[in-house]
Amino acid sequence: MDSGNVYQRWPLVGREAQLEEFGKVLADPRFSAFLVLGEAGVGKSRLAQECAERAESAGHAVGRAVATAAAASVPLGALAHLVPDGVGVSDPVEGFAEVARRLRTPASVRSRTVLLVDDVHLLDAASVMLLRQLMDAGLVLLLATVRSDAPGGEAVAALGHGDAVHQVDLEPFGRAQVETVLERVLGGPVGRNTVGRLFTASGGNPLYLRELVAGAVAGGTLTGDGEIWELTAERLPATRRLTDLVRARLSVASPADRGVLDLLSLCEPLSLTRLALEAESETLDRLEQTGLIVVAQERRRTSVRLAHPLYGEVLRADMTAIRRRETLVRHVTVTRERGVRRREDALHLATYELAATGTADHALLVQAATLAAHAREYPRALALLRAVPEEQQGFEIRLLLGRTLYEAGDFGPAEEVLAEADALAADESQVLAVVMLRTQNLVWGLGAPRREVLDVIEAARSRVTSPFGTRALAVNEAYTAFAVGEFAHSLALCADLPAEPDEGPGVQLWLMAATAKALSLAFLGQGAQAVAWARRALAVQPAVETREATATHESSHLSVLAVALTEYGDLPEARAVGERAYALIEAANEHTDRWMVAFYLGRGAWRAGHPGRARRWFAEAARVARPHSAVGLQMALAGLAGVAALQGDVAAAEAALAERAPLPGSAAHLGEAWLHVARGELTRARTVLREAAGEAAERGHIAFEAVLLTDLARLGGAREVAGRLAEIADRCEGRFYRARADLAAAWAAGDAERLLAVADDLERMGADLLAAEASSTAATLLRRAGQARPATAAALRARTLADRCEGARTPALAAADEGTAQLTGREQEIALLAARGMLSKEIAARLTISVRTVDNHLQRIYAKLGLSTRRELAERVGR
Repeated sequence: MDSGNVYQRWPLVGREAQLEEFGKVLADPRFSAFLVLGEAGVGKSRLAQECAERAESAGHAVGRAVATAAAASVPLGALAHLVPDGVGVSDPVEGFAEVARRLRTPASVRSRTVLLVDDVHLLDAASVMLLRQLMDAGLVLLLATVRSDAPGGEAVAALGHGDAVHQVDLEPFGRAQVETVLERVLGGPVGRNTVGRLFTASGGNPLYLRELVAGAVAGGTLTGDGEIWELTAERLPATRRLTDLVRARLSVASPADRGVLDLLSLCEPLSLTRLALEAESETLDRLEQTGLIVVAQERRRTSVRLAHPLYGEVLRADMTAIRRRETLVRHVTVTRERGVRRREDALHLATYELAATGTADHALLVQAATLAAHAREYPRALALLRAVPEEQQGFEIRLLLGRTLYEAGDFGPAEEVLAEADALAADESQVLAVVMLRTQNLVWGLGAPRREVLDVIEAARSRVTSPFGTRALAVNEAYTAFAVGEFAHSLALCADLPAEPDEGPGVQLWLMAATAKALSLAFLGQGAQAVAWARRALAVQPAVETREATATHESSHLSVLAVALTEYGDLPEARAVGERAYALIEAANEHTDRWMVAFYLGRGAWRAGHPGRARRWFAEAARVARPHSAVGLQMALAGLAGVAALQGDVAAAEAALAERAPLPGSAAHLGEAWLHVARGELTRARTVLREAAGEAAERGHIAFEAVLLTDLARLGGAREVAGRLAEIADRCEGRFYRARADLAAAWAAGDAERLLAVADDLERMGADLLAAEASSTAATLLRRAGQARPATAAALRARTLADRCEGARTPALAAADEGTAQLTGREQEIALLAARGMLSKEIAARLTISVRTVDNHLQRIYAKLGLSTRRELAERVGR
């Protein structure tokens, strides 16, 4: 997509309600005007034009005029082209009366003329008088735009008063509207972080947003991978048009004003008290009145910032290097004279001094970097730390640098720095600090082999001797064991964890252990206990104010709770909790947790049978992980392949698995199985699922085994797996296990009533696709039993549930079709393969049966479905 297409495809989004309001005004003769008010760029002219087009389509004559300051110096300057030829206006009373008579034709009696006037506040007095008379006579419906940030003047006062005038105030877009606009313009989902950045940068202003998107598309920094659009650069490139618009807005500032604006562009926000040391109160008042700065109360502090984020971009771009340096040096001098009174003053002072002079006091740099890392401003923290000379970078600085690199998603450099810090560790506390962070980086960042991670832990054991240190290493091993899939071992290491932590430094250790325990319990089928432990950790987390371990983040504990709720079987709450976690991560710009929580949200949506939503989350996880984490990428791509195949998108599923193939990690069994299903290869799909379930059982991954066996049941293997699913349900906590076991048993028995009952249970827990499949199968069984009315009701319910499932295509859903319901499992498979265009000999080779057997099956399929050709079969199967 090029930037030109962005301009062509920009939709009218978020203004539909105002457009409907205009339709009502147009149809009501009591109204004489429809005024659209808003700041520059908010979309007034776009909405007014759309309203005018609606009026034309309704049969109204439409006139158009644009008011300008130049035209206002000439009487009727903006409206002269609308005055009929031969009508003089030297005598205003007679001239205006003649205009009214000319407009009062038989056609205009039936439909008023709609007059669109852009920037009506700039009209001259004569034009205002003419319009007012025409409005009062009922001959014209005025459709006008008004700049809310411009002086109203006499024109708005004269034309905008009275009950017959309808006014609408256009506000900038909210975040949800920005997301909708972006998806319509770009033609696909947009990453949540990208939506947030564009919303922040544009301030919700539609014009600014359009120019930012056009600039990013043209510059190649806003790109799509076929699944999702993401920004790939830290800085948003603006178009020349946008820069000119902002410069024109800033041009009202005087040279004295510009100094304040330059300072804010480099250092905002500043306290009003602090800014008053460098600027006159009259200057600040003038800038606030002109709308270039915003003064707001933030708790006990009054802060000042630029009125729009783009103002800072343009101001910084226009600033010379000398002016930038002078502005920062002056600000640093004033700050030092005033004294470093607040914690963040050290951060600001080091940042500005470094930017102005290229150096700063080393102790100040470290203090500022610590504050920046605590605030999760990782690029700033890294810049400050890298300014410290290497010869002065001892253990604490290397540890802080390693942690910051890890949090920023730079896992390779983080491992190098942490290994150096490990070699510098002088006592037990330093050894523990570095080994716990290093193992997290190895597991979640680099996806290192289990042996490599355990070697790091073992190397620390000889240097750690205290009971607390020994316990810390055990908890770290538990966390690592969970990450590599050794859930039982992880749980055993946390078996003696108390229900509540002790006071002191052990709280962080307890939180880490509680996280590992909750996750291990969840994947071992103990959903209720997992939920309880996750909730305990979430309740304890706010008391931990430091960030010595990433396990203390609120978002981490929310994501753990979301996983536990998913395994337990409360999918709606799991979704709400997970999205809350992701919102926190977005705000904090956490790379590691971001892909992980996006993956968990996709996993939960898949369990719920919502492949569209799951696909978006998996795509988001893949885009975040792609430049940073091979572990996250392989997990996201495996999920993406599965849900794409579930929607019948074979090409996308194949592409995801091909990208995933060279990455480290376990096999993508579900993705491979559902790709076989999408290709019509049901036998192969069942083989993949059967082997994967056996492997999961051997490793003790009971939760994953249950998922695999359920999918095997969905593909015709219910009798084969019903017994094992019942055993799992007896061993595990959580209604999801029992519901899946009941579903397989009902499928195996061919019991329609039990299927409908379990569909109720599945729907209540949010598993819409499984509920739809159960209802679909029940409809088939009831139809075969001659119970037409219950069968119709079950089929209707199946379709209602399937409508929630975002294009999911499964063999069990197809059972609701009266024709395909008559096919046996083998016939369904052959029908699917034939519908894909495969010849009989190819089908025979694929299924290891004879060509004659394939042809015999095809003849029975044609007879049951009332078809005669493969083309008809392909159309039927496609439906």
